[in-house]
Amino acid sequence: MSLEVKNDEKAGKFYATVEGQEAKIEYEKSGDVYDLLHTFVPEEQRGHGVAEQLVTGALEQIQQQGAKFRPSCHYIQGFLKSHPQYQAAVAG
Repeated sequence: MSLEVKNDEKAGKFYATVEGQEAKIEYEKSGDVYDLLHTFVPEEQRGHGVAEQLVTGALEQIQQQGAKFRPSCHYIQGFLKSHPQYQAAVAG
């Protein structure tokens, strides 16, 4: 399963629909820095790699914009430990 991750700047979230349910990363944006606050995956979808695909999709979009991110979410902090290629985009 491959997720299509979308960015809804008005709602402050990166999201994907999985079997009719929304998985999302909530954020606040200041300038070109996304503060990634919270990752949510519906209970039925947990354990299937949804969060990892969601975070990967969001971070790829942030990097493509030339923006930075702040990993305030605990899940994303853990994700970065095993995906060091995204460290360069972490806001100082």
